[in-house]
Amino acid sequence: MIKKEINADLRKGMDTESFREDIRNHLRYTLAKDSYSTTEWDHYKSVVLAVMDRLNDRWVHTQQRYYRDDVKRVYYISMEFLIGRLLDNMLVNLGMQQAAADALEELGLDYDMIRSSELDAGLGNGGLGRLAACFLDSMATMGIPAVGYGIRYDFGIFTQSIVNGYQIEKPDLWLQYGNPWDIIRPKIQYNVPFYGESHAYHDDTGRLRFEWQHTRDARAMAYDTPIPGFKNDVVNNLRLWKASSPTTIDLASFNQGQYIEAVKETQLNENISRVLYPNDKVFVGQELRLKQEFFLVSASMQDLLRRFRKTNSDWRKLPEKVAIQCNDTHPNLAIPELMRVLIDQEGLEWELAWEITRKTISYTNHTILPEALEKWPVSLLRNLLPRHLQIIYEINRRFMKEVALKVGDDRSKMGRVSIVGEGENPVVHMAHLGIVGSHKTNGVAALHSDLIKKTLFRDFYEIYPDRFTNKTNGITPRRWLRQCNPELADLITGKIGEEWVTDLDKIRKIESFIDDKAFMKAFEEIKLKNKQHLADYILEHNNVKVNVHSMFDIQIKRIHEYKRQLMLTLYGIAQYNRIKENPDLDVVPRTIILAGKAAPGYTMAKLFIKLMNDVGEKINNDPDMEGKLNFLFLENYSVTLAEKMIPAADLSEQISTAGFEASGTGNMKFALNGAITIGTLDGANVEILEEVGKENIFIFGLNVDDVDLMRHEGYDPWEYYHAQPELKKALDQLRDGFFNQEKHLYQPIIDSLLHNGDYFLVLADFEAYLKEQEKVDDLFRNKDEWFRKALLNTARVGKFSSDRTIKDYADEIWKVKTHS
Repeated sequence: MIKKEINADLRKGMDTESFREDIRNHLRYTLAKDSYSTTEWDHYKSVVLAVMDRLNDRWVHTQQRYYRDDVKRVYYISMEFLIGRLLDNMLVNLGMQQAAADALEELGLDYDMIRSSELDAGLGNGGLGRLAACFLDSMATMGIPAVGYGIRYDFGIFTQSIVNGYQIEKPDLWLQYGNPWDIIRPKIQYNVPFYGESHAYHDDTGRLRFEWQHTRDARAMAYDTPIPGFKNDVVNNLRLWKASSPTTIDLASFNQGQYIEAVKETQLNENISRVLYPNDKVFVGQELRLKQEFFLVSASMQDLLRRFRKTNSDWRKLPEKVAIQCNDTHPNLAIPELMRVLIDQEGLEWELAWEITRKTISYTNHTILPEALEKWPVSLLRNLLPRHLQIIYEINRRFMKEVALKVGDDRSKMGRVSIVGEGENPVVHMAHLGIVGSHKTNGVAALHSDLIKKTLFRDFYEIYPDRFTNKTNGITPRRWLRQCNPELADLITGKIGEEWVTDLDKIRKIESFIDDKAFMKAFEEIKLKNKQHLADYILEHNNVKVNVHSMFDIQIKRIHEYKRQLMLTLYGIAQYNRIKENPDLDVVPRTIILAGKAAPGYTMAKLFIKLMNDVGEKINNDPDMEGKLNFLFLENYSVTLAEKMIPAADLSEQISTAGFEASGTGNMKFALNGAITIGTLDGANVEILEEVGKENIFIFGLNVDDVDLMRHEGYDPWEYYHAQPELKKALDQLRDGFFNQEKHLYQPIIDSLLHNGDYFLVLADFEAYLKEQEKVDDLFRNKDEWFRKALLNTARVGKFSSDRTIKDYADEIWKVKTHS
């Protein structure tokens, strides 16, 4: 009996000794390994299991408390959760990172080696998924009862290899050894129907009812990952759904020797959770993508309604106990699905069901680009989700009737806001469905929210002005400073205490140390150490030795034309040409570093990657550039790589065409870690400028109004080509094969800039960009002044904590209370 109590204590103890012994016990009794058979993965897994012991108790207590208090819960539904590696994050939030490191040292293990054994959970494509992960961290830290719902993809965002300068996509094998952080819940499974037909009938009261019949079902199984808050004993849940089949094998076909046919249905169902974002340029890929979205929505809806019904029988109370947040348009099928459940299964009248649905669901818009808004062909929905299409048509019919009362006979406006488009191949506009079927639609930065009201959703804003709101994105300071930049975090904590970790506004207190020479020296030395860590990584992976005293000029984003990695590349070429023309030129040494993935079907973005690598090859192998200029593209960008690059940055490149970036969160991460931004007045850059002060940021180029005016008056890129000799020379070098012997390789880039209108205005902004970069150089020559401004960036970005964002959601959209 005494021995059992000791073992129980070992699983809860937060001290070094308890943690050490728990690791030992898991290695032997859970994994059945000894010193002869143990691998590096076994050591890592035993550490994870010891951490899970400490999480599980808190996890159970948190969920029990939520049930006991009958709290309102938030359900955050997202196709992406880019959670990255979890070990550091879990230990930081448990407050036992040092105890764990000490325990491993006593076991003869290296903490850095252990954490490097973990594979990134790449369940997202970029900012959307990383934002969702930050939000989960904030909700747990603030004690908001919440569940994240997503898909447990077998293969996440592809692994990027660079071969001869080209991006090559390989499967992301993040589950090749299993995932020790998740707990399978085999008893939590739901059937998800597809296909079939909608059958109309009259019930005993004579009321017209509908039943979805003859469906072909997939099966969703729950896998749970704990999400701990920071030192508050709250552990929320990320529930990911894995697809399988209700029947594993067609035994009759198998016994007749038809082995492939016997497992065909199982394989087709399992494909639903196979890959993050299948290529939807072909019909089967498009159908699979829609299947994924409904699979996520259906399983999540069944799960959350099951939880609601445990303690409630009155459907009118659903909005009082449930808040569903759709992260972008992907989960907006939640609207017709909840309507189907309430009307078809629970027998509610349409009006009451609609009121409940609207009050329960809210929708976040993440884009300004009309072409990026999801539109599903009616023909596809009719085949795959016939009952939902009926419900969407009825929602639209009633909405059109409502609009007609407000706008009269304005057919043009009615056509623009219709959920279902007209024409030979009609489509369902998922963003329109999200606006009509929810009580709030939010943008993700002040500029973005203003733009969608003025442009993209102007007609909707005129109809429903109270439904639109702004919730500027944020980042969790736990991962994006406390975890990824521990020396800077310790420096700050040593001066102002640890309150900033959960109240980032408090970080402003470090401004008072701007004239403290010892503090500023330490701030500068930490930046240099972080640059050395990144330089070591570059030497190991790119075989290029960089000057750590040079300016680390970094742009890390998805590769896209509007993000304008091309402009930074052209700047690198111009800088190269300057040095070649005058080898004695007194230049500020620069190391330009880019990273990011291009969508597999995005030909132009993949050509940009080839160009970046070719430019790097030329510059990095030219002896005239030694110590003066390097140009690098780092392959396979991930959360883990971001955690190396962001703390090392001197200059943060946020140079998208004004009006195209909804928010951005990389800009916030860089600023928090003491990088100075060069950027356009786009996305959250506008608010960063307001927070840090115009003298502590480099802003250049056209603003949103300028862009509109230029397009209206007519823009001729050739004028800019001929007027700017450095730009002309760089483009001529691309055209003439200077960076690649295949002379016409970069002709598509030349065509897009000069012959097809330069839609993203790279040439129009280039001269202003060059001039702003000269100001950057001038400041970098004065190191004391540079680091004063860098410190002010760190000190003044408290607004951009995801805790603040989540508080705004909680107070103004979800109407939930914190319970920490």
